[in-house]
Amino acid sequence: MKVFQFLSLTLLFFTSFMNAQTTYPVKTLTTKDGKQIKITLFKHASLAIEYDGEEIYIDPVTKVADTDIDYSSMPKADYILVTHEHWDHLDPKAIEELSKPTTKIILNATSEKQLGKGIVIGNWQEMILNDGIKLEAVPAYNTTPGREKFHPKGNGNGYILNIEGTRIYIAGDTEDIPEMSQIKDIDLAFLPLNQPYTMTIDQAEKAALTIKPKILIPYHFGDTPVDQLKERLDKDNSGIEVLLFPMQ
Repeated sequence: MKVFQFLSLTLLFFTSFMNAQTTYPVKTLTTKDGKQIKITLFKHASLAIEYDGEEIYIDPVTKVADTDIDYSSMPKADYILVTHEHWDHLDPKAIEELSKPTTKIILNATSEKQLGKGIVIGNWQEMILNDGIKLEAVPAYNTTPGREKFHPKGNGNGYILNIEGTRIYIAGDTEDIPEMSQIKDIDLAFLPLNQPYTMTIDQAEKAALTIKPKILIPYHFGDTPVDQLKERLDKDNSGIEVLLFPMQ
């Protein structure tokens, strides 16, 4: 009897553990009309943005840095945005898992060729997702000699989502490129820091001071000590609120 009870309790614990839903950090913004924008931070470069019943996923992947990302409890996507074709940004399995018949996949040209479907958007092009949400694609590329091969100019995208006047910049894989001087009025920016593929701390500091977002969340940073970026921007009296999440 005792053995049976032990085995039953063990099975119950194991089943509960297996059925437990993974939780991820969430950042909430409020639009000018008082509506909520909920941003879920999965890992690395994978994000979800929910606003007024619309579900937008950016670079969803199922596995990165030996970490599985669980989308089973997440709603299906109305829109999936892909910045570029690298495996840690373009994952057909994640796209399939999150898609429904009406899902629109929006991506750069090289990703569309690899995936075999989607709506292509290029640098500086704009698209209306619905009456309250506008999408802008901006450049994302490497500039340091020897790094250009990682992210060539003109290929990948960063994205700016304008949600009822709240502007969210997802930089994609990029260095501190000159075009960042044209990116204005950003409420929340996601900047990548995993040299040699994207930015060093010096570059991210320069990019942040150029863009001047109200809030900055470092992402896609691997082993980079992103707390140093926060310390520098505080020392600069930048007025930028830096939030740190486990986005390695």
